[in-house]
Amino acid sequence: MTKLAYSTNCSRRRIIAYWVTTVIIAAEFVVGGVMDILRLPPFFAILEHLGYPGYFSVILGVWKVLGAVAVLAPRFPRLKEWAYAGMFFSMTGAAASHLAISDPPLTLVAPIILTSLVVASWALRPLARPVLVSRFEGDACEIRETKMRCITLLTCNLAKC
Repeated sequence: MTKLAYSTNCSRRRIIAYWVTTVIIAAEFVVGGVMDILRLPPFFAILEHLGYPGYFSVILGVWKVLGAVAVLAPRFPRLKEWAYAGMFFSMTGAAASHLAISDPPLTLVAPIILTSLVVASWALRPLARPVLVSRFEGDACEIRETKMRCITLLTCNLAKC
């Protein structure tokens, strides 16, 4: 297999994995969000069991639906970053809430799996190549990201930016 064929095959697999994980989390957040807004079981009962007030369900539900829309919408990379962060906080917060009231370990399975899917979707998302414009000189600064987007390098003189 040539390098180009291998690269294309890996890229295709990455895109498929991205969309599978993204559609799963978006569907869960849309369905869960609507159920929270409408205060339907089982999610509303779980929120009450965890000790949250009833109005929190509506607030959480609206943000869940908006987050799902944001991760599915084209463009808007910064909005997507916030949506992924909100999803991560929501799922890890759910796990922490269950731990705080000494719920059985089985109640942690769904939040942990969904947190893993959120992280996978975030890590697999297509690379963005945003260009920043310097405030002073008008120089273009390209942000280059590693595969896991943990380290960014600015390719311009930081003193000018």
